[in-house]
This record gives sequence, C-alpha cells and structure tokens, in this order.
Amino acid sequence: MPKRPGIITRYRNALHNESFAGIVLLIGALLALIWSNSPIRESYFTMAETEVGWEAIHLSLPIAHWASDGLLALFFFVVGLELKQEFTIGSLHDPRKAAVPIIAAVCGMAGPIGVYCLFQIISGSGIYGGWAIPVATDIAFALAVLSIFGRGLPPAARTFLMTLAVADDLGGIIVIAVFFSSGISFLWLAISLAIVAIFGALVQKRITRWWLLWPLAILAWYAMHRAGVHATIAGVALGMVVPTRQIAGERQPMTKRLADKLDFYSSGFVLPIFSFFAAGVNIVDSGGIGGMMTDPVAAGIYLGLPVGKCIGIFGGVWIMTRLLKLKLGNGIDLADIFPISFVAGIGFTVSLLIAQLSFGADDPHEAHARVAVIVGSLLAMVLGAITLQIRKNQRLRGPVRRRRGKSIDASDHAPEALERKGRNRELARDGEHKPSTHMKNGDRKTPGSDKAR
Repeated sequence: MPKRPGIITRYRNALHNESFAGIVLLIGALLALIWSNSPIRESYFTMAETEVGWEAIHLSLPIAHWASDGLLALFFFVVGLELKQEFTIGSLHDPRKAAVPIIAAVCGMAGPIGVYCLFQIISGSGIYGGWAIPVATDIAFALAVLSIFGRGLPPAARTFLMTLAVADDLGGIIVIAVFFSSGISFLWLAISLAIVAIFGALVQKRITRWWLLWPLAILAWYAMHRAGVHATIAGVALGMVVPTRQIAGERQPMTKRLADKLDFYSSGFVLPIFSFFAAGVNIVDSGGIGGMMTDPVAAGIYLGLPVGKCIGIFGGVWIMTRLLKLKLGNGIDLADIFPISFVAGIGFTVSLLIAQLSFGADDPHEAHARVAVIVGSLLAMVLGAITLQIRKNQRLRGPVRRRRGKSIDASDHAPEALERKGRNRELARDGEHKPSTHMKNGDRKTPGSDKAR
C-alpha cells in the first residue's frame, strides 16, 4: 500500500491551484478581522505590537512590522524573479505585444488615483495621503478569480491579465521606493546595492550555495532597512539580478527554478501571515463599519479599486484599440477586457502594505484604509466574477454583433472553436490535393482530357 502524502506535501500540492492560494490568503485576513473585533481583541493587538529583535542594531520591531518589513521581502524576491523573467524571455520581452497591457496597467493606476482624489475634493477632506493605496493589483487573487469564473475566455485573456498585473506590480514597487522612503542614508543604500551586486555576480557564475547566498540576501535587506528605503525593495533588487540565460545542462532558467522553489513558502506562509497582521483592524472601537465606510478616505479606496481600475483599464484599452488602432492578443477583444478590468481591482497584498505606509499607526485613517482595501478587493472580486460569467455566457450563446452586415459568432473566438477551424482548414487543403472518391466513372478526368475537350 503506497504511503499517504504528509500534510505539508498535500498543502504544497494544493497551493499549485491558484484559487486555493487565494482562499488561504483570504482566510488569514478574515481570521484577523474576527479576532481583532472579538471580546478578546486586546490579545490580538498585544501580540501584534510585541517587539522582537535586537535594539543595538536597530532591529527591534513589532511582530506585525516583521511580517510586513521582513517576511514580505521573500514575496518581493519572488516578484523580482518573475519581473526579470517576463522582461527578458516572457510576455514583456516583445514591446509590440506588451505595449497594450503595459499602457493599460498605467491607466489602471491613474484611474483609482483619480477616483480617490475626486472623493477628497468633493468631501473637502483634503486628505490626499492615501492616493497610492488603490493602485495595486494582487496577482494571486486576480488569477484565482479568472481561473474559476473565466474558463470560457481564450488563453490570451490570462496572458493579458498576467502581463498587466506584472507591470502593475512594478509600478507599485516604484511608488513604494520613491514616495515612501524618508531620510534616506545614501551610505547604507550604496552598501545594500553593493551586496546585491555581489549576490548577482555569484548567481551569474552559478554559485548557489544557500549558506553563502542567504546571508548576503539578509545583509542586503538589513542595509536597505538602515538606508530608510522600505526593506522589501531589497527583495525585488535581488530577484532582478538572477540570470534568465540558460547554460549547458540547465533545463529551466534560474529565475524559473528559484521562483518555483520559493513560491510554496511565499504563497503558503509569508502572504497568509502578512494578511493576518495587516487586516487586523479594530472596527468596534473605531466608530463601527458605518463610520468607516462614510470616511472619504475609505470611500476613495473601496470605490477606487473596482471602479477606478475599470475606468482606467477599459477606457485605456478602448482608446488604444479604437483610436490608436493597437491590437489585442489573438482571440481576445474589447468585451473581454471589461470583466478583466474589474478583476484587476483586487488590490489586497500591496494595497494593504501601502495603507500601512501612507498613514501613521495612530492615525484613524490608517485603520479605515485597511478595511477599505479589504472591502474594495471583495467588491472587485464579486463584480469580476459576475461580469466574467456574463461574458462567458455571451460567448456560448453565439452571434453577439454584426460587422458590415455579417453576423459574428462570439463563440468563434473560444479556444476550442479556433482549434476546430484550424482542423477544418487543414482538411480543406488536403481535399484540394486528393481525388474525390464520390465522382462517377464518367466524370473522372484523365490526362489530356481538357485538351481533348
């Protein structure tokens, strides 16, 4: 009888499913919300605020900060690996193919910023410090929703969302590095970058001993922390110096191998722990959910994520395809972008991080912003699921529009239909070169029969 896999092995296998990874992340956030608003909520905040570390080297931090500044660096290292892969050999390698989703990502960042600022102008609050919170897209959640509800869409839809989310991640990283770094020590920054360069030189030479690379990575993180730049940027920098070029004997690029190896720890432990500490907000003692939702800061975030993203991405793609005549991927059209633009509004991980950085821990808007990120992400998730289902049904129903008097079957864009059409064309070509077996003997041609006729 074969040995049954252990719980860790089963958990690792389950995380290969994008929807399961998203559910684990959501469970961490829900547990935090329940505990932080229960009768024993003080125990949650006591634990989160307990300082751990060594004060002599400026590393005595609350546990919640260790989750966002320390553990999350591993997640950003994986993001850096994925960015390097996409920019060198992936979907962002060809500028012509990547142009539309990259510009859509920029528009998708501008839309939520516009919605957030509009709410502050209308309300007269003047609190513009949270402008960056709704700009992010959570790749894990977005792909999970698309994989569950977007099964009728062509493969190009997933590629578009993936490319957009990767470009969005890069934008979020730039926002964190530029706007949320204060009192920068250029000496410590130079030390961190020098260590990153040494790390890069070693991996380029295929020196990958963990006892050498991990201490270097930790030192680079520590120097970045001392520099006053958010320490997770060190993770991105380390990931970006890993080579994608394969040498003899390598079946996969090093970026791919490392990302696959570390994804289990990132998705299975780091992100759930981060969401557990980031989502813990005392709603009961902060005026209740009604008071939070009427706060202009919160409203700008929870509407900026789904509505702002939709306006930015869909509007940007409409302008690019209709006015600038740029092309989308094979099989995907503008109607598919509408649900994808809602799905891209699932901010969560990076949005929660930016919410913590945008307002001080004692600022009431900080708690409101974190709750708004969760509410806005859930709204984007629901709207994305509904519109994906509607779009899938449209494709299955058949003709959805007319062009020059000709009916266009929406289902013709489905991958199965495209494959079927390809087979039919091949059969038609084969038929042109083969004599028909249904001809009568009198109709059968012989050499020179046309001349005789």
